[in-house]
Amino acid sequence: MKQQYAIGIDIGGTNTVFGIVDHRGATLYRGAISSRKHEKIEDYIDELYQALEPAIDQVGGIDYIKGIGIGAPNGNYYSGTIDYAPNLIWKGIIPLASLITEKFGVPAALTNDANAAAVGEMMYGAAKGMKDFIMITLGTGVGSGIVANGHLIYGHDGFAGELGHTTIIPNGRLHPGTDMYGSLESYASATGVASTAREFLNNNPDRGSLLRNYPADEIDSRIVYECAMEGDEIAKEVYEYTGAILGLALANFVMFSSPEAIILFGGMTKAGDLILKPTKEHMEKNLLPIFQNKVKLIFSELKEADAAILGASALVWEIKSPATN
Repeated sequence: MKQQYAIGIDIGGTNTVFGIVDHRGATLYRGAISSRKHEKIEDYIDELYQALEPAIDQVGGIDYIKGIGIGAPNGNYYSGTIDYAPNLIWKGIIPLASLITEKFGVPAALTNDANAAAVGEMMYGAAKGMKDFIMITLGTGVGSGIVANGHLIYGHDGFAGELGHTTIIPNGRLHPGTDMYGSLESYASATGVASTAREFLNNNPDRGSLLRNYPADEIDSRIVYECAMEGDEIAKEVYEYTGAILGLALANFVMFSSPEAIILFGGMTKAGDLILKPTKEHMEKNLLPIFQNKVKLIFSELKEADAAILGASALVWEIKSPATN
């Protein structure tokens, strides 16, 4: 029986990364193209095909490719479409899975990027063997994938799991992308951390801080982290505040689906205990006793460089009937 491989594609607002992955999660090939170069989706798919064709030939040709898994913003697993993704240049509803299948000649499965990360974690990472867990991606935004009884929760329309857009502080901070107030993403994302730092500096004009060495509009989560590691009190308080809000939100999520673990992934996890300790403390503090000290709060085990590719490729092995229409 011939070895089969999966192609994993992760479409971001700026770049698309892709690779060929075997059953064990080894990435045999990886590459990238721009997500913003082509206004027509067909031209983008043509470039993607040209970029992957040499690697497909290296593994023996398209007959050795079992399928293609794709993670994308607003990706709908049921329909195989990208629906009104605000940070992609292609507008409206894009029938991506069917277009990819037509071009490559193999089945394609599509889901949103956070769901793809959850599938990858279940297949290759910290959630291996788990049937109930929640994946939280902490980057520029806050994404999530919810797995219950061994299955991703998609909801009736394919869009379940937008935990980052749940309201955690009524009438709180404005989220400019959605015009909603007080969402988790507006506080617990890298963007939210930078906003909190600026607010703390404005609200405490007489307190010294290393953060004041930077123009306000240049402060980002990396700068906040570096200042916190140098002992800056305001920067450390930013992480305490962020962890308190994230922990409260996670407590709500735990009481919803009673997961075995919550797995944190993304650039924000580089802050380590600065974010993990206050998050864990406030999660436990806001849980009913029947849920306390039962849920593991851990970081992803996927290598960051390959995580997007692995998560998307895992769809090929996990999903029995990928959408192709």
